[in-house]
Amino acid sequence: MAHSPTAKKRIRQTAKRTERNRSRISRIRTFVRKVEDAIAKGDASEASTAFAAAAPELQRGVTKGVLHRNTVARKISRLSSKVKTLNLAASV
Repeated sequence: MAHSPTAKKRIRQTAKRTERNRSRISRIRTFVRKVEDAIAKGDASEASTAFAAAAPELQRGVTKGVLHRNTVARKISRLSSKVKTLNLAASV
């Protein structure tokens, strides 16, 4: 157990930060799951709407330091290509 006041403070800060970051990651996963569910159902309009909501959430994860920018770029790229393919299939 920590004895010095600074170590105790760091423990408190870490606990707070961990709680916030877990909440952010959970929120991001929920948005991504909505997109993936819409893609699985084959609903192009719902997938587009969900993707439009998920992309900014993913980017916000980068600015808050929860996710790496390359990870988010990869996820957005893969989701957008799936949504685009679904939209093309729906329009034909």
